[in-house]
Amino acid sequence: MSKLSGQFRNTAWDPLLIIGQIIAVQSVFYFTLGVWLVALDILSGSPRSLAHIFKYQELHKNTFVVVGSYLLNSFTGAVNLWCIVQRTKLCLDFAATAHLIHMILCWIYNGYFPTSLPWWLLNITDASIMCAFGEYLCRGTELKAIPLSTAPKVGL
Repeated sequence: MSKLSGQFRNTAWDPLLIIGQIIAVQSVFYFTLGVWLVALDILSGSPRSLAHIFKYQELHKNTFVVVGSYLLNSFTGAVNLWCIVQRTKLCLDFAATAHLIHMILCWIYNGYFPTSLPWWLLNITDASIMCAFGEYLCRGTELKAIPLSTAPKVGL
């Protein structure tokens, strides 16, 4: 990766970095979703199941647990974008990619394409919150003032 003159960041194409970030975002997405599901399952007394993550029908059976965990996960996903991706303009790409991969895995798990309107609304809302809050966090970091030393230069 070459450093371009006058640029704040490296702008060279690095597919290994992007693939690594996608894998990291996806892994943390499922880990935190699992943590939220277990926590809400314990609070509500629901049985814990992998179906809560991948089955479309779970929205009708355990709506509070599934919707609550997805919405909480959208905020932790935004923090993960801030920690892993660190770029405002890439938050939409990574949030959409995480949810696209999730849709494909749900499709494989269930054996058919998702047609449930509540599932689509939940995932679109989740991706939107993850993207918007992630952009907010990354923008705050990117716009921090660069500290300039006002001390006299020694040895000039």
